[in-house]
Amino acid sequence: IFFRPHYIMRKEQCLFSGAPVHPGHGKRYVPTLVQSTRPVLIFANAKSRKLYLKKKNPRVIRWTVTYRRLNKKMANVDQIKKKARKAKKAVRPIVGADLETIRQKKAQRETIRIASKEAALKELEERKKKRAEAAKNKAAAGAPPPSKTPKAKQPKMNTGPKQGPKKGGR
Repeated sequence: IFFRPHYIMRKEQCLFSGAPVHPGHGKRYVPTLVQSTRPVLIFANAKSRKLYLKKKNPRVIRWTVTYRRLNKKMANVDQIKKKARKAKKAVRPIVGADLETIRQKKAQRETIRIASKEAALKELEERKKKRAEAAKNKAAAGAPPPSKTPKAKQPKMNTGPKQGPKKGGR
């Protein structure tokens, strides 16, 4: 059975700031000196009530909803949706691979991709081992590897006695 209350608690809006005033909260003001179209004015707090009585313009005060709306400080629902939307990348051919091969690789399962990657790595290691063995065979069979000889240091040029800072005035 669906239970629905016969009364609905409604939020009211602050006359000055535009902030929501929940039931049981806020300040209510009844103007007695001037005949008003509204018998009861509702404010979110004493601050907004005092500013209203001082006849301050809510469009000038930065924290009010009216100011934020006028100066486009509030994010609209449309703007939020636009930010959430993400542009889809167009699949383009890369140098060395045409579109068909790229699509085929994307379609492959991860396990197949991982297996092919491991096979390629093993092949690379085997090539490196063969190169290292070939280099060892050359070294053992023939001439010794060229060793680096240290460069001879060049003597510094001596141009006479060391001169210090000049003494005297200008």
